[in-house]
Amino acid sequence: MPRSGAAEAASPRFDVATARADFPALRQRVHGRPLVYLDNGATTQKPRAVLAALRRHYVRDNGNVRRGVHTLGERATAAYEGARETVRCFLNAAAASEIVFTRGTTEAINLVAASHGRAQLGPGDEIVVSAMEHHANLVPWQMLGRVTGAQLRIAPVDARGVLERDAYVALLGPRTKIVALAHVSNALGTLNPIADLVAAARRCGAVVVVDGAQAVAHLPVDVRALDCDFYAFSGHKVYGPTGIGVLYGRAALLAAMPPWQGGGEMVRSVTWDEAVYDDPPYRFEAGTPPIAGAVGLAAAIDYLAGFDRAAVGAHECDLVRYAETALAAVPGLRFVGTAPDKIGGHSFVLAGLHAHDVATVLDGEGVAVRAGHHCAQPILRQLGVAATVRASFALYNTRDDVDRLVAGLAAARRLLGR
Repeated sequence: MPRSGAAEAASPRFDVATARADFPALRQRVHGRPLVYLDNGATTQKPRAVLAALRRHYVRDNGNVRRGVHTLGERATAAYEGARETVRCFLNAAAASEIVFTRGTTEAINLVAASHGRAQLGPGDEIVVSAMEHHANLVPWQMLGRVTGAQLRIAPVDARGVLERDAYVALLGPRTKIVALAHVSNALGTLNPIADLVAAARRCGAVVVVDGAQAVAHLPVDVRALDCDFYAFSGHKVYGPTGIGVLYGRAALLAAMPPWQGGGEMVRSVTWDEAVYDDPPYRFEAGTPPIAGAVGLAAAIDYLAGFDRAAVGAHECDLVRYAETALAAVPGLRFVGTAPDKIGGHSFVLAGLHAHDVATVLDGEGVAVRAGHHCAQPILRQLGVAATVRASFALYNTRDDVDRLVAGLAAARRLLGR
């Protein structure tokens, strides 16, 4: 979390024990030990409210949307469109029509690349991304460049994992058509000053896409305050189900974009020769959409809204700092990503030990972490590592979880001979 001690001191205390009781998965034992779940950057566990909403939908309201006039179909449609409004409020978008449901962040970014990008970019145009991007915010732009002739330009990141702002601004120019940036790095935990970066990009007329997958569970997000053109996130990283994601898009841009998939419910009329497409967001939701996923996502957002977000933020900030101190005392441990503004957790390596071996030993101790390149190979390669161990936190984690992690690392050093 950002290092803002005064704000944290003013925040009310967060009751983590009560929150933990809402997550049934946390009660289980793994290899005979109570589970410590520290892989929240990959996916979060689900509270009872979300599980109940999914069950209620399938037991009582399961019908297809926007098609039937029967009661179940009408219930499903009301829940699905109600979820869209819930997401609109969550992001402070101007209208529900600016919210497109997708399968996740990856599909949302691919939608922008395939629809807006292919229609607007050509040879000599430029796409700017940062060196810390997840593959989901890199590979689609590589693909777009090959199709359109546009050039991909990489804004550098320093050895701490901080975007070099002056170099980023220097890349922006009249040929910059798209800027795509992570709000928070999944591999390093870096919290980017996204509003400032968006403002710089918009001064040169670029369209800005923000990957918010690692931000929405930890920070309130206001897309109008950020002034971005697109913002994408995944439901499963914010206590919702898998298979549901969101693309926020500025209304004028969505209205000008062609659909990227064809099929039912994204059209107004069809003949043998042509189709007339529906307005956004439906133009981008061909076929049966992720109805239950949207219902579950709305329940997750409502669940999160039941907490004081400042209190949750202060709790998570405490965990990040406590873990930084505790991990720094582990012999041979080196952090990968040391930005002054971090959020969500820590990535690290242990001298002489492979990240996958360390994670395997930790699993034996009941501690779940992530090991690998975290779909961010270029930045890890730049920082001189092939893989790291990543411990990432959620609102239900505690200092005791951090202590279990540190004890597990000691076990890894003993078992693996270091």
